[in-house]
Amino acid sequence: MSAPGAADENDVPAVTRALARFVAEHPSAGWGDHVEREALRTFRNWLACAIGASHHPTLEAALAGVMELAPSRQASVLGRAERVDIASAALLNGIASHTFDFDDTHLATIIHPAGPVASAALAIAEHSGTSGRALLDALVIGVDVECRIGNAIYPDHYDRGWHITGSVGMLGAAAACSRLLGLDTRQTTMALGIAASQPTGVREQFGSMTKPLHPGAAARAGLMSALLARHGFTASASALEAPRGLLRTFSTKHDWREIVEGLGERFEIVKNTYKPFACGVVIHPAIDGCAQLRDEANIDADAVERVELRVHPLVLELTGKRAPRTGLEGKFSVYHACAAALLFGTAGVREFSDACVNDPRVVALRERVTAHADEGIDEAACEVTLTLRDGRTLHKRIEHAVGSLERPMSDRDLDRKFHGLVDPVLGEAAADELLARCAQLPQTSEVRRLVDAARAV
Repeated sequence: MSAPGAADENDVPAVTRALARFVAEHPSAGWGDHVEREALRTFRNWLACAIGASHHPTLEAALAGVMELAPSRQASVLGRAERVDIASAALLNGIASHTFDFDDTHLATIIHPAGPVASAALAIAEHSGTSGRALLDALVIGVDVECRIGNAIYPDHYDRGWHITGSVGMLGAAAACSRLLGLDTRQTTMALGIAASQPTGVREQFGSMTKPLHPGAAARAGLMSALLARHGFTASASALEAPRGLLRTFSTKHDWREIVEGLGERFEIVKNTYKPFACGVVIHPAIDGCAQLRDEANIDADAVERVELRVHPLVLELTGKRAPRTGLEGKFSVYHACAAALLFGTAGVREFSDACVNDPRVVALRERVTAHADEGIDEAACEVTLTLRDGRTLHKRIEHAVGSLERPMSDRDLDRKFHGLVDPVLGEAAADELLARCAQLPQTSEVRRLVDAARAV
């Protein structure tokens, strides 16, 4: 029996070829201004996240491993002086962009779209000296391929334990790189087919350095798939839809219509969102509620006797760590996130550091937080109740957290976030210059100029 919403399995469209044709033949900038605007917002948010984490221990360890291979100096590691081969640049920048868990989110699938796609595409674009227009085209098209496939299999695929950013991101990366390399429809079909044998990432790794490896590995796999296809390497032309192809192996849900309907007419990147908090979006409603109550009542966190949360069951499934020991683990603790929000009014990079996770004040407040799973609460919602030591009770219901499609971050918000991530690495003046170059990306004749501004020298 087909999963609910799935098309007749005896009448499956040739989605691998359909996507390849779209990648190879869709006209440059063949979309409306709203798509173009979101592509630019997606790119600058990704760039800031990658630069911001460029000196994190996760990236230091990954770079050390890459340097063991004596890579060719083809492309840049953002926020650093080192240059590596293009596949390693895709890997490293993909890892960095997801290390803080501060990157973009396609809420319909919980995919972080830019990590695999932009990391692979920028490495190719820098090495080949392509234009900003070509890079932006590749970003829009790669994200569309990635998220359409995600739409077709989510949530069943995710519920099985796959980290969907890594397990479909290689397809978006392959699409973006195929576009930049000028592959024709047949070659792009092969690139997607090659990538379809390289999914990566399971949710067991959440809270470790291996979680950000997933988008980086997907970026590298997609880039290599396009290079192999360019040189005649072959794969199944129905690698996605075949009975033993990727999607039917991945998931009992495979709604082919999500992939082919409106292809080239509507673009998934317009549904992208950006995080005000440096952790998974599933905790954002609880953080938002705690921060709002703190500010509205002007309360001191020490005055809080207990914190009670009502959340969707997925929140505790993903972020139920009661006693995180590291910053990376803290990103998967709704208890830590709420304690930090009440103490500091936000939950940014600093609030998910090792030091903050082990701060005695944070630990003491975290122990006073309880969370109850409720199927009646939407994944996007949360109820927060504070009981104060003076007997007062404060309550807040969040339907949609700040940063969601319903309450999106403004351009000014994104600029502040950009500076918060980039200034400590490159300096404020360099960050200003880089922001200006991002705004001019469609008119940039050579992406290398932007990359030069994104490197530490």
